[in-house]
Amino acid sequence: MGIKALVAAALLTSLAACGGDDGSGGSVSKDWKVVADNQPASLLSVWAGSDSNVFVVGGDPRDGRGPGAYHYDGTAWTTLDPGLQGVDLWWVYGFGDIVYMSGSSGAILKYEAGVFTPMQTPGNAIVFGMWGANATNVWAVGGNSGRDGFVWHYDGTAWTTMHIPDDVASSGTVWKVGGRAADDVWMSCANGVTLHWDGSAISEVTIDTESSLFSVGGNADRFITVGGAFDGEIYENNGTGWQSTLEHGQPPLSGVAVRDDVALAVGADGIVLRRGDDGKWTADPHATNQHLHGAFIDPTGGAWSVGGDFNSFPTKTGVLLHAGTELEGAFP
Repeated sequence: MGIKALVAAALLTSLAACGGDDGSGGSVSKDWKVVADNQPASLLSVWAGSDSNVFVVGGDPRDGRGPGAYHYDGTAWTTLDPGLQGVDLWWVYGFGDIVYMSGSSGAILKYEAGVFTPMQTPGNAIVFGMWGANATNVWAVGGNSGRDGFVWHYDGTAWTTMHIPDDVASSGTVWKVGGRAADDVWMSCANGVTLHWDGSAISEVTIDTESSLFSVGGNADRFITVGGAFDGEIYENNGTGWQSTLEHGQPPLSGVAVRDDVALAVGADGIVLRRGDDGKWTADPHATNQHLHGAFIDPTGGAWSVGGDFNSFPTKTGVLLHAGTELEGAFP
């Protein structure tokens, strides 16, 4: 069975396991609770291999404690020590017991069996996002907030620089990356640009906006990218091109999570938008007024979101939200 068939089968199995849709955007709870707030630095990314294997990373408050890194095992939270100073961790993505964390100064760490291993990378710009088909087929993207955009690929042995269009490399940032197969990967960029990897080359697909597209994710039906400067913007691509699907008037958006029949977009002032069966986006009840940077939906249907004042230097006032089964143990 080929890669596409395997992915499709896995997605169908996951859909069946997730249960039916309630007609309002899936079975993920809307009852958001604050797990942690007013942390010394922003919390910037969350990844959950399961509801008992959750990693959260964030900024370095520059007070000697290093960047935030935390693990939840289903019963308790543990503070991890990445062994870094002066580095903000902007993203985390994993594969069971192997987890990658990335951030400023070109940093990428591999965490396995309780040990952090710094990886050799091709540059020193900020690694804003990562996604992989498996632990030996991983993408990392970033730049320097408006310039020096890059895409790196890891093949299980080394990180290498991938060729991207000159306009993105010179005057853009590649903010995030998401995929659904090894040969179907999208990257969201500054200036309304998206990049697509089809298994052989990266091509540029431009959206009719001048705004940055800060995040991208997808499922079996569609990819979704979000962003915006003054108003939130959402574009969806079901294979026929990017189409705007959000009415004006929502705050700018920074993160998106797509899993099975559920799609969530998060952003300024604690906004959480949920995609309904009719394709319209509506707001979940507010749980925080802090800006939200990223979101993730775990395999059991638990939803997570992180944020804070991540546009300041150093970042501050980190927040972690969760919707789903009640968590045990206090956040460190």
